[in-house]
Amino acid sequence: MAAQPVPAAPLLIACALGIEHLALRGRDRGEPCGPVTVLRTGMGPGAAEKAVDRALADPAFADAAVLATGFCAGLAPGMHPGDLVVAEETRDPRRTVACAGTELLVKELTRTLPGRTVHTGPLTGSDHVVRGPERSDLLATGAIAADMESAATLLSAVRSGERPVAAVRVVVDAPEHELVRIGTVRGGISAFRVLRSVLPTFFEWHRNVLLPRR
Repeated sequence: MAAQPVPAAPLLIACALGIEHLALRGRDRGEPCGPVTVLRTGMGPGAAEKAVDRALADPAFADAAVLATGFCAGLAPGMHPGDLVVAEETRDPRRTVACAGTELLVKELTRTLPGRTVHTGPLTGSDHVVRGPERSDLLATGAIAADMESAATLLSAVRSGERPVAAVRVVVDAPEHELVRIGTVRGGISAFRVLRSVLPTFFEWHRNVLLPRR
């Protein structure tokens, strides 16, 4: 009897907000190489950590690759809404988590979204929305962007077992383009449209960083 093909490990894509979840359910989904779940965690590091812990406790996700995504605050002058951030690592006070496949993500995002600027560097966690002068303080640590969930998501992911992890964020506001509320001005709309287009890139990352099933 011929051997049956081994199913690909799942991909868990984590985001916080309803508007992010809506964008990631857009029409251009591409071709996944295994089961894909888009998990809405809720806002903030505590909510993200709890939601990812619960998801990864399911044996079906034992070998899942985990990717955190959604919107972020750009920290560096010259960043614009709709720019992309590919994390080399995520940081919070507890731990720094290295990301896998950063170069591949940059390459695929550049190919999929020509003309969009892609930034790479550390992505720092925060327990609140970053605004005003606080951006400069975080930039001085070496981080290029900040959000509330990515660091907690990846920490939960690697704490539960060996797996590839990554974080890709879309800049929704930046030092010269600070928003009052997501989606109410052009910057928020631009970021939403970019986020709608990234799923094929995530699938390509997943295809290339899969760990063998145990």
